[in-house]
Amino acid sequence: NLRKPSSETDIENWASKHFNKHTQGLFRRKVSIANMLAWSSESIKKPMIMTNDRNVKKEACEIFKLIQMYMGDRRAKTDQLNVALEIATKGWSMQGLRDELYIQLCRQTTENFRYESLARGWELMAICLAFFPPTPKFHSYLEGYIYRHMDPVNDTKVTRHIRELLERNTKKKPKLRKKPKPHPEEHDGVAISTYAKYCYNKLQKAALTGAKKGLKKPNIEEIRHAKNAVFNPSMFGSSLQDIIAMQKERYPDRQLPWVQTRLSEEVLALNGDQTEGIFR
Repeated sequence: NLRKPSSETDIENWASKHFNKHTQGLFRRKVSIANMLAWSSESIKKPMIMTNDRNVKKEACEIFKLIQMYMGDRRAKTDQLNVALEIATKGWSMQGLRDELYIQLCRQTTENFRYESLARGWELMAICLAFFPPTPKFHSYLEGYIYRHMDPVNDTKVTRHIRELLERNTKKKPKLRKKPKPHPEEHDGVAISTYAKYCYNKLQKAALTGAKKGLKKPNIEEIRHAKNAVFNPSMFGSSLQDIIAMQKERYPDRQLPWVQTRLSEEVLALNGDQTEGIFR
């Protein structure tokens, strides 16, 4: 059962205690927490979270650019899967970078009204959760952020805001700009609440199982599998509860996992009950 997170788990509360103070402009004015937690087309010059680790400081800025590349907000030199592989590998191999990575994803999926970019941000969060969880101190805050996006009402708000921006842009006369900002777009894609529900379940599982085991780094096939699993979850490696939920539409009357009963039927057809061995 899903539990509603308390208001104390708002990311803003966590950010006020752990964020670096960012400045902008000629007079180096402080950037508010709200702005630091809103989508940005610009790069960052230092980590969002305070740290003394030099490697994390360096990688934090690089990973923000990679996130922008995956989301289509920055030009990438390689394809999406390889960008995701680089991000997942960095997060998997460097534990101190994980909360920074997830807070950056939260930022880039907040106040982001370019729908394709928004959906890719949530997709990337799902991919990362397949390889490593956030630290326990940030878990409840990420959980609260994801939970609040599971409500379909939020999908309606996003769609409405995109339409308002489209109408506003069509009324304005086009102006020449050096760096054109990404324009809002119509969409008929997957609802963000669908991604959020998947991420919520992955977060709970990741908290129990921990990061990907072993010394082998994530590979491109695992990234592809993690990406596809959002809409085509595998029965293997899933909990019994998840498996039953998956097969509910196709086999509503079955009380056992389809793969288990199907394999049993095949073994019986080959006289498995007459053969000495583990099945019998």
